[in-house]
Amino acid sequence: MLTAIDPSTGKVIREVEPAGPEKVEEILAAAADAAVGWGRLTFDRRAEVLHAVATYLRQHVDELAPLMTEEMGKPVGEARGEVAKAALCFDHYADHGADYLADEMLPSDASTSYVQHLPLGTVLGVLPWNAPFWLWSRFAAPALMAGNTCVMKHDPHVPGCAAAIADVFTQVGAPDGVFQNLPLETPQVEAVIRDPRVHAVSFTGSARGGAAVASTAAAEIKPTVLELGGSDPCLVLADADLDAAADTVALSRIINAGQSCIAAKRIIVESAVYPQMVDKLRERLARLTVGDPAEESTDVGPIAREDLRETLHRQVTETVDAGARLLLGGELPEGDGWFYPVTMLADVTEGMTACREETFGPVMVVMEAPDAEEALAMANRTEYGLAASVWSTAERGVAMARRIEAGQVAVNGIVKTDPRLPSGGVKRSGYGRELGPHGIREFVNVQQVWVGPRQD
Repeated sequence: MLTAIDPSTGKVIREVEPAGPEKVEEILAAAADAAVGWGRLTFDRRAEVLHAVATYLRQHVDELAPLMTEEMGKPVGEARGEVAKAALCFDHYADHGADYLADEMLPSDASTSYVQHLPLGTVLGVLPWNAPFWLWSRFAAPALMAGNTCVMKHDPHVPGCAAAIADVFTQVGAPDGVFQNLPLETPQVEAVIRDPRVHAVSFTGSARGGAAVASTAAAEIKPTVLELGGSDPCLVLADADLDAAADTVALSRIINAGQSCIAAKRIIVESAVYPQMVDKLRERLARLTVGDPAEESTDVGPIAREDLRETLHRQVTETVDAGARLLLGGELPEGDGWFYPVTMLADVTEGMTACREETFGPVMVVMEAPDAEEALAMANRTEYGLAASVWSTAERGVAMARRIEAGQVAVNGIVKTDPRLPSGGVKRSGYGRELGPHGIREFVNVQQVWVGPRQD
């Protein structure tokens, strides 16, 4: 059973029966049947459907956003913003997909030679709970615009969001089978990946889950894109604008109650400004309100699941026991729901739990580095490589970005995903790219065409 529990109360709000074998077969057959016709449509025709999806999202944001608030605890203001961002993604690929996939002329010994980008067939998206609408859009919009059909296996804890997403395509009159929701429990995903009617897989989630998906897809020789966990470093150097850095770093850490792969997780501060930066961060975090995510005044909602809160509290407790300074929070609150206070840990060292493990919650880890070179070394001493940020002069930050082992780097700004720019990781944070021109090219056949006669 796919069960949604309101993390504000701990009460079951929705139960959905997972698809049985007959339903799985029906969905995969429909996707395969639709793939031929959808792939042969012009870019303009496919763009019409994507624009219609974007319009529907904007017109129904007040119906869709509360589903995230009740199923995974996203503050309602953030939830509305997420629906709007998903609409932006669909509009972006509708407007730019044809240019991203335009034929590329390449000189050779042919009379004409070029590369064209053709759809693969059906792409399976395996998605997590923490950004149900945004992560759907960044998987589906480029894949659909490229001419693929999509089957979405969303997280079992957000079945209401998943059903609403699929209904968008019904409401806008998209061709049958082009996009479908496949409500499954996680163990049943392997058989779907292996099905010959699935041609590629996009996975967002943990490194453990990504390894399982990648190994299964590799055994079937199917391409995958993996966007996995992160322990993203934020380097604050002595020549940074400390107030601007503190404002942005605090925001980055607590968006979605800190439940974001690309949130700033390890704040590495150069010794010369360490005390000042700690004070500024503490001041900003202390202002935040933890509470009912349905209230407009709430800054930080609950943790999405009870087990996730338990893991987070273990990480905080072990880190404090190892010698970190607890400056804010760190205590489990009484009452219903899975709330966790905004927590700040200072003087964290590399051997401590909150540095070694990814923290998924409103917990800020602040570390001291003697100089910029050691700050950079500390940033890279992790098995993850999703994103990073640097606060310094623009020139110095740009130079340092080349030495940071991460898929994206923000200099004097917040790390975010943007439909116009590619996003993804290295090391155990995954491979492949989503978004931008690179993302739409992940799930296409890059076909070389050679036209004779041969030229000398």
